[in-house]
Amino acid sequence: MIKKSVDKNKSRIKKVSKEKKNKELEKVLIDNFVSLQKVMVNLSVKFDDLTNQISKLLELFETSAKVLAEKDFDVEKNNKENAKILERLETVLEQNRTIARGLTLMHDKMNEPAPAPPANQGYFPPQLNQRYPQQQPQAPQPSMFKPVQKTSMIGGVTEEYHKPISSNGH
Repeated sequence: MIKKSVDKNKSRIKKVSKEKKNKELEKVLIDNFVSLQKVMVNLSVKFDDLTNQISKLLELFETSAKVLAEKDFDVEKNNKENAKILERLETVLEQNRTIARGLTLMHDKMNEPAPAPPANQGYFPPQLNQRYPQQQPQAPQPSMFKPVQKTSMIGGVTEEYHKPISSNGH
């Protein structure tokens, strides 16, 4: 008989401990569920705020589109800006012409034979360094440039310039 009472006590302890565990588990589950609901409510509120902000942004875009569609663009202002740009381009074109003429003149000067120095009979300038013999003048080399006719796009003026023989372009 003593054995039966011990068995009953053990089963009662097991039942009580299972009931405690079940109650604790239920409490934890309820806490988790409540916290999940709080998170869901918070998320829902944030989505509502985001939706409102997107709606306001969309209204702003619609208003901007209407204003731009109704706005009368000042054509004269645009023409003035274009005139300024054209004036600057013409200035650059004139500078380009001036530079091209200068380069052509420099090239022509380089290709002209140098005038012979006047012969001073009996006068030899002193030489500073006698160790090195004077270099003999070399014969002029043939020109590397050939004249080409080029027609300008502005005013149809034809100008001559010298183009290198070795170049491959037009």
